[in-house]
Amino acid sequence: MIAQPASITHNTTIRAIHPMFPIPSNKNGSPYRFSLLNTVEKTIATYQMFQPGDAVLVGVSGGPDSVALLHALIILAPKFPLHIGIAHLNHSLRSKDSDHDARFVKSLAKRLNLSIFQKKIDVRKCQDNNGGSLEEVARDLRYAFYHEVAKKKGFSTIALGHQADDNAELILLYICRGSGALGATGISPVREVSCKVGKIVRPLIRVGRSEIMGFLEQNRLPYVSDASNKDLTFLRNRIRHQLIPNLKSSYNPKIIDALNRFGLILSAEEEWAEGVIDSVFEKTILAKQGDLMILSANRIAGLHIAAQRRIIRKGIETVKGDLRRIQYSHIEAIIRLLKKGPVNGILDLPDRIRILRDYERLLISKEKDDLRKFKTDFGIVSSFEYKMLSPGLLFIKEADISIKFSEIEAEDITNVRKTGGSVVFMDKDKLSFPLTIRNVKPGDRFTPLGMTGTQKVKSFFINNKVPRPKRWVCPIMLSRKKIMWVVGHRIDESVKVMPSTRRVLKAELFLA
Repeated sequence: MIAQPASITHNTTIRAIHPMFPIPSNKNGSPYRFSLLNTVEKTIATYQMFQPGDAVLVGVSGGPDSVALLHALIILAPKFPLHIGIAHLNHSLRSKDSDHDARFVKSLAKRLNLSIFQKKIDVRKCQDNNGGSLEEVARDLRYAFYHEVAKKKGFSTIALGHQADDNAELILLYICRGSGALGATGISPVREVSCKVGKIVRPLIRVGRSEIMGFLEQNRLPYVSDASNKDLTFLRNRIRHQLIPNLKSSYNPKIIDALNRFGLILSAEEEWAEGVIDSVFEKTILAKQGDLMILSANRIAGLHIAAQRRIIRKGIETVKGDLRRIQYSHIEAIIRLLKKGPVNGILDLPDRIRILRDYERLLISKEKDDLRKFKTDFGIVSSFEYKMLSPGLLFIKEADISIKFSEIEAEDITNVRKTGGSVVFMDKDKLSFPLTIRNVKPGDRFTPLGMTGTQKVKSFFINNKVPRPKRWVCPIMLSRKKIMWVVGHRIDESVKVMPSTRRVLKAELFLA
């Protein structure tokens, strides 16, 4: 019998460890390939992923990575020991293929005699309601499902199948986007999420894709394939199928190892830098209560630019709970607000995060429903002005509405005639971010869609019988100081979608 991992004695077969484990019989009788198991066991020990008796919920899509992870953990489970369960979310993105994957995972759980928790959800519908990219929404829903199952069923740890190639691809993705050092650290092997469940672990993070495929193929372990992973429309897939193969053949055949090492080095340096910045951050805090944090604008402005960025990010993360959808452009806009004003300027970031410069104070808040109610019975409305730095969701508390901006391809427009009501389409190449959204001012003019000359917004309201109390709370959108949309009514003639239009900005209006 060949050498096996330390957790498996030489005179013990895998079937004896887990009687339900489906051991395929190879023609030459070759046993399991154990190099993957050795790497996984070493990774688990290095990062102290498990404690004795841990209940581990394994996220299984049915793809090669998650299937390999599941089998590896079953084999290694006696060492700890571990109690294993399976979670699978059907995203309904690939019609019959998604249902097939769900059936496959259910069958796999039955063969292995493991508990399985499944759920089906319409990701596209959730995206329509909440905005964000399809990949981002799917990820959020998947993680929320894992946390829900773990909390209800008593799992202390969630194990996911991210591996070394995934990590290298993500690092390259962040580099291509011009992200900071934090993004280029890659995927964390262990992430504590104590508010929901103990932690998320990734035991395959030091295992390459080729080794995983070898493990599955040599041992005839079935899995399912997702055709969308080959769709070169997505940047992540172009990095996987085009950029990395080119880097391997022309620059460094061990580019995956090199990128993973790069991520490890950056991760250690980030950990050190965060420790240093913590004490500096504490000195900038003037007050913290609930979803509001007040920082000293003067103290931040007097620091090195690198410290400014870190402190602003840390403040946002403290209020928001994470930094997802917060981009470099957002941080730089806040720094400009600190340095150049105005002293009462406001910036709105994704996920209802509002930044307010109040003279010597920098306020970071998360807007709530009860804060957005505003009476307009007598047309008495405080003036407001918002900046949209990029497509996303904007809440306008004074108007009690929200607007979702998203970029789409021209051919994806479902009805180009919707150009005045709750959904409008505009030629994105004729717009320039940041967009300004404010209430109407005396003398405002635009060229309503279908007209050749300009018209006062006030006259437009009168002609279209807009009630007086609603006129002054009606937002208007400007690009480069020119009115492009009277929100909820009509766009400007200059931004209408034409046959030559390539990129479209879709704007959707919702009651908040």
